[in-house]
Amino acid sequence: MNRPRAYLIILILSLIGLSSLAQGLPTDGPLTIRPMLQQLGERLLKGKTGSIVAINPENGEIICLATNTPQGPDVRQAIGKPQAPGSTFKTAQALTLLSEGFVTPDTKMTCNSGITDGNIKVGCHKHRSPLNLKDALAQSCNTWFIVNFGSMINDEFMYESKEEAINTWRSYMQSMGLGGPMYIDIQGEQGGLLAGADYLNRRYMDGWDGKTIWWAGMGQGDVTCTPLQLCNLAVTIANRGWFYVPHIHKKTTNQRYLTKRQTKVAKEAYAPVVEGMRLAVENGTATSIKASYSICGKTGTIENPGEDHSAFIAFAPMNNPKIAIAVYIEHGGFGADMAAPIAGLIIESYLKGTLSPTSEAKAQRIANKKIWK
Repeated sequence: MNRPRAYLIILILSLIGLSSLAQGLPTDGPLTIRPMLQQLGERLLKGKTGSIVAINPENGEIICLATNTPQGPDVRQAIGKPQAPGSTFKTAQALTLLSEGFVTPDTKMTCNSGITDGNIKVGCHKHRSPLNLKDALAQSCNTWFIVNFGSMINDEFMYESKEEAINTWRSYMQSMGLGGPMYIDIQGEQGGLLAGADYLNRRYMDGWDGKTIWWAGMGQGDVTCTPLQLCNLAVTIANRGWFYVPHIHKKTTNQRYLTKRQTKVAKEAYAPVVEGMRLAVENGTATSIKASYSICGKTGTIENPGEDHSAFIAFAPMNNPKIAIAVYIEHGGFGADMAAPIAGLIIESYLKGTLSPTSEAKAQRIANKKIWK
C-alpha cells in the first residue's frame, strides 16, 4: 500500500472511532470490525490499560478489538501480551477434568476460605460449601479447581507418570486454541505458556508434582494466555466444541479461516460448564450483568504486584449464541468490578443495537473511571 493511501485510511478510521485500528491492525480491504462496538469499547477503555475482544462464534469474525495503554491504543494488548488468565481459565479446567472422567458434574468439594497443605496456602473468598462443579464455576471456588487439577496430575492409576498426565492436560488446552499462536490475520500475535513435562522438568529441577503446580488449576502460575485466546475459549464453549480461527478480514477466501476446528473435549462435558457459566451470571460472581437475555460468563481476578487485574469471558445468548467476548483490564480489581460490566455493555450494544438509558449511564461512569491519570 502506498504511504498517502495508508495515512488516509488511518485518518478515516480515527474519525469514525476506530483509532485502535491505526495501531497494528490491517488496513488492506474491508474488515469485520463493527464500528458501533469499537467506538463503545474504546470509550469504555479510557484511562485504563487493557483490551476488549469480541468474536462472532458462527464464523470466527472479530467484531471488536479495542485496546488502550497510557501511550494510546496498541493491538498487542489483545494479541501479543500473554498474561495469567485467572479464574476465567477454570472453564477450560472443568472441560478437561470432565473429558478425562476425573470428575463428574456432581463431584463435590469442601472449601473453608481456601486450603492449607503444609507451608502452602491458597485462599478463596467465602461461599457456601461443599460445591459441585457447576456451583464451583458460579462461585469461582479456588479449592475445587486446584485440588482436582493437582489430583489429576498425581493420579498413578489413570496415567503411567505425571509427565503423561500433564501432557494429556496440555493437549486439551491446545485443542481449545490456548498455549500457542492461532495464526490470525494480524501481525504481532504471540502464544502463551501451557506447562508441559519438558518445561516443568527444566523449571523444577529438584522435582515437581501436581501440588507444585496447583496454581495453574486456577489460572495462575505456569499458564498465560492473551485476551484473544480467552475470547476464542469462550467461542469454543459457546459452540460446544468447535471454532474457526479468528480473523479480521471480511469475506476471506483463505481456508485457514474457513475450516472448522474441533476441540478434544468430550461433547457431554459442555452442558455442565455452560450451566455453571449461566449460574455465575444468575446468582454467582457476575450477577451485576444479569439481563433479559441469557448471558453465560466467568469472572477472573488475577493476583500480581499492585491492584489485581480484572478479567471476564462470556457469550450470549446461552443457546444459539451471537457473540463471545473477553475483557482484560490491568489493575482493574475483581473480575466483577470492571471487566464483567464492560462485557455486559458490549453484549447489550450488539444484541440490542443500542444501550438502554440505565446502561448508558453505567457506560459513562466506567468511561470516567481512570486507573491511570
